Formats: sequence, C-alpha cells, structure tokens
Amino acid sequence: MTTSTKNRISNAERLGRWLGGMWRGYVRRERRVAGWLVARGVPAGGATVLLWIVKLAVLGVLLYAAFWLALLLVFAVAAAWVARNADWEDEDEDRTEWKVGPAGYGLYRGDIRIDIGDPHEDE
Repeated sequence: MTTSTKNRISNAERLGRWLGGMWRGYVRRERRVAGWLVARGVPAGGATVLLWIVKLAVLGVLLYAAFWLALLLVFAVAAAWVARNADWEDEDEDRTEWKVGPAGYGLYRGDIRIDIGDPHEDE
C-alpha cells in the first residue's frame, strides 16, 4: 500500500483561506485610506473616527436592506400560509348564478332566488 505525500486541501480550508485573503486586503486598503487622510492633514484620531463612521453607515444600510428583505419574506410566507389554508369550496356556495330553480328561472345564490323575477310570470 502506497501513501500519497500530497496534502489535499478541503473546501472548508480553501474557503477559509479565501476569506482570510479578502480580510487582509480590506485591512490593507483601510490602512492606505487612513494614511492618505493623515497625509491630507486629517489628525490620526479623526481618520480613525471617519473610517468608523463609514463602517457604521455601511452596516446600517446592510441592516436596513436585510430588514426589508426579511419583512418581504414574512409577508410571502404569510400569504402562502393563507392561500394553503383558505377554504376555497365555501366560495362556490356564495356564488350567484342564473339557473332554473324552485322559483323558476332567475338569479340564485345557493337555492334562494335573489332577483325580483318577472312580475308577469304568474299570469
């Protein structure tokens, strides 16, 4: 039996490395922006505060969008639940239709005639 000396990287490790690289790139760019702000005359503390304000604004926008998406999902689930549990057969009983019934031809709801009928029908 031969063992392989190649180490296989799992998908989880590959994803972790990719996320770590993205994070390092973000931190590198943030430091570059802070340095650019300091070079333009903004105090170092002010640059840090400004970057935190930008981060919090982005977080607020993301939370706002997530809130509306979650609310939309709740309404969709509620609509699906109502549609699933609606008793569609009750509507047939309340439906009006023209037919020949016990009181002659007319507009009926169930077995009850709801139109006034022809006043000369009995003659």
